Amino acid sequence: QVQLVESGGGLVQAGGSLRLSCAASGSIFSIDFMGWYRQAPGKQRELVAAITSGDSTNYGDSAKGRFTVSRDNAKNTVYLQMNSLKPEDTAVYYCRLVTGRFIYWGQGTQVTVSA
Repeated sequence: QVQLVESGGGLVQAGGSLRLSCAASGSIFSIDFMGWYRQAPGKQRELVAAITSGDSTNYGDSAKGRFTVSRDNAKNTVYLQMNSLKPEDTAVYYCRLVTGRFIYWGQGTQVTVSA
């Protein structure tokens, strides 16, 4: 079993920055994919940013140019640096990990951006 613990969410003013962290623990032999998704009230969950085992990155349109995803393999941790935050970035942010055929989700961390 794998556990994901997210941290770093909170309340920030528009234009500010936050850094989210997601630490994975448990029976992990290799990590194929770690990423961040978000879900705002009344909306579908969407990809924010992701990074593969080969360090390829993929960003959702809303994140391009403002957010940066990175990972620390030694710590099994993925980070999301969010800059120039906007009120429309307000959502619950979820970490997702793929290892082999198994997919795990974190419990989510709230990000609220005030105007």
